[in-house]
Amino acid sequence: MSVLIAIPARYASTRYPGKPLVALRDPDGTSKTLIQRSWEAAMAVRGVDRVVVATDDERIRVAAEAFGAEVVMTSSSCRNGTERCAEVARVLPGYDIVVNLQGDAPLTPAWFVEELIAGLRADPSAEVATPVLRCDGRALNGFLDDRRAGRVGGTTAVFGATRHALYFSKEVIPYTGRRFADADDTPVFHHVGVYAYRPATLEVYPDWPVGPLEDLEGLEQLRFLENGRRVLCVEVEARGRQFWELNNPEDVARIEAMLAEMQAG
Repeated sequence: MSVLIAIPARYASTRYPGKPLVALRDPDGTSKTLIQRSWEAAMAVRGVDRVVVATDDERIRVAAEAFGAEVVMTSSSCRNGTERCAEVARVLPGYDIVVNLQGDAPLTPAWFVEELIAGLRADPSAEVATPVLRCDGRALNGFLDDRRAGRVGGTTAVFGATRHALYFSKEVIPYTGRRFADADDTPVFHHVGVYAYRPATLEVYPDWPVGPLEDLEGLEQLRFLENGRRVLCVEVEARGRQFWELNNPEDVARIEAMLAEMQAG
């Protein structure tokens, strides 16, 4: 099954304008933009036929082509990354699976995406698949600290016995009622912002109206659930790696610290 990875990147982010071009520094001082690090993460995934950056912004196009990425220009009317990926799939048809590796997740390990693709291939009833990562206490406490400070941090997911999603939220769900030690396993799953779609489902997504849950949470994947589509949650393992998306300016220092940890390890 042929696989296309699209990396949607939007300059006009409400919470963090210009986010794709934010510089992230390694401990040795090497600086790369967020979009370049996300592209490098996509290029490390095995079994992928093509990787493109999808944007409507000329500044992002110029920056991406400068480090060697293929760019597909998309409409400024796209309301989220899934709609941008749907447009890419129309421009570049013929792939069996389209992966959305969001441009704010440079720490995404290659095996997350590889296991995601394998999971969708293995479950013919699923129309979309997305990875979930069991939080250790350190990650969960980071979520809780963000919420107490009024920041929108990572997204959490709950799913049933068949691993099909029940709900996704920017609140921390399920409720735990206590804090955990950093190394403890917890019952909370961090939703990793990557999706694998079957093209037929991706094609109809932009035609659905934004539902009340998607509108309230600001989570594009809820449109699938609100329209009765099955979203498979594929549990992945961190293998000692920390994972975090860049959602707020405060996350730059957090991600740079995680990059330092990775290089030290």
